[in-house]
Amino acid sequence: MTPNELHEETHLKVMRLLEVNPRLSQREVSQSLGVSLGKTNFCIKALIDKGLLKVTSFRKSQNKLAYAYLLTPNGIAEKSEITQRFLKRKIAQYECLQAEIFALQLEVRSDKDSEK
Repeated sequence: MTPNELHEETHLKVMRLLEVNPRLSQREVSQSLGVSLGKTNFCIKALIDKGLLKVTSFRKSQNKLAYAYLLTPNGIAEKSEITQRFLKRKIAQYECLQAEIFALQLEVRSDKDSEK
């Protein structure tokens, strides 16, 4: 997987997570994805800079402000495009894995036949 594909996959995971629950904190996103808080912050800022996410604030308690991260119309379209590319890569990986499994099964059968 190329660095760009890894970057894109992280963006997709963040967008999918925030689409379902826009009021997640960056710490909660970080924990859900198993990535650092810094990486999460960098990713969210990049998505905001690209116009794919917008931020709205709301009061979480009397003393704290919290944010909601909402996908913009462009964000929804980009998420769909990234999902299509991601799915295409995963199908290709799946097909390669199937071929490898088939080859290994043939090898095992051949080894058993030669033992006889």
